[in-house]
Amino acid sequence: MDDQDPAGRPGEGEALLDGFPVTVRIPVHWGELDAFGHVNNTVFFRYFETARILYLERCGFMASYDRSRIGAILHSTSCRFRLPLSFPETVLTGARVLDIGEDRFTMGYRIVLPAREAIAAEGSGIVVSFDYAAGRKVPIPEAVRRGILELEGGEPAGVPA
Repeated sequence: MDDQDPAGRPGEGEALLDGFPVTVRIPVHWGELDAFGHVNNTVFFRYFETARILYLERCGFMASYDRSRIGAILHSTSCRFRLPLSFPETVLTGARVLDIGEDRFTMGYRIVLPAREAIAAEGSGIVVSFDYAAGRKVPIPEAVRRGILELEGGEPAGVPA
């Protein structure tokens, strides 16, 4: 795990994130609740974003942007909500790459409630390699592709060898 959770025991819920090379613990904040007393659905996408940005840092895409203005841009995203979240809870959010193409890859996300050892949500997002100086999509930089393959321990599922 990336972070220790003072509200939970190490190891709780981690098995539900097997196969996710990047995970992050996120406390639920009171201000994330809606009028019905549970975390607003839009907040789940922020949890996905937190894991996605950490993944982009680890695979080298953030450094690529800093170096050459070639970075990631989110094309689309989705979520399947499975359980409501409430305060005070802590979630584990995982990110992984499901498939990779020439200029884009699909990420998979999972939000887990460690204390309940349950999956709260699963989602995906398509991330495109984007040249911010030229304003157009470009092939994924080789260093980033190698970073993804290293994080994933080889080719993501669904990608021909």
